[in-house]
This record gives sequence, structure tokens and C-alpha cells, in this order.
Amino acid sequence: MLFGVFATHSPESCPINNEDSRKTFAELKDRIDTEMKKFNINKIVEFYISVLEHQWIIIIDAVHAHDIERLCIDVGISSISTIKIVPMTRHEDLITKLE
Repeated sequence: MLFGVFATHSPESCPINNEDSRKTFAELKDRIDTEMKKFNINKIVEFYISVLEHQWIIIIDAVHAHDIERLCIDVGISSISTIKIVPMTRHEDLITKLE
């Protein structure tokens, strides 16, 4: 199942402006890659960053939202951002269901 993970941080905690956040962010991809198997996460589909909006959008293929929640805590995303986890459906899959 696909989930959108929307992580929003303040300008003060932005990796551009905050040394601790910068360290967390620099290590984030490697930590996610290492930890995701532990939480039944199949793969990171995409990882987008909107610098001026202070938001990360990560599309994750996982079994349960609670696994993503635990991953966000373990890798440090939740230490610098507010997290929103949203179930997602691909457009073509919805069209198929509607037909």
C-alpha cells in the first residue's frame, strides 16, 4: 500500500538554518535504507523536498501506517518535523476500480 509522508518543520529547525537538523537530514537517506526492512517497508518510491515550504514529501510502499510512524521516530524525522501519514491511491488504480 502506498502512503504519503508529509513532514513539515519550522524555519528555525530547517536543515539550512540549524546545525543539528542538518546532521539529521544528511544521514536520513542512509538511515531510512538501513531501518526500513525492520518496519515492513517495501520501498521508498520517491522523496521530494520543498525548500521554501519547509516540507518533505516521501512516498512509501509499506504494509501499515504504524510501521512508517515507528520508522519516522527511529530515523529522526519526527525530532525536527511534524508528520502526517496519508494513504495514497495511484490514479490508474482508481480509474480501474471505477470502471
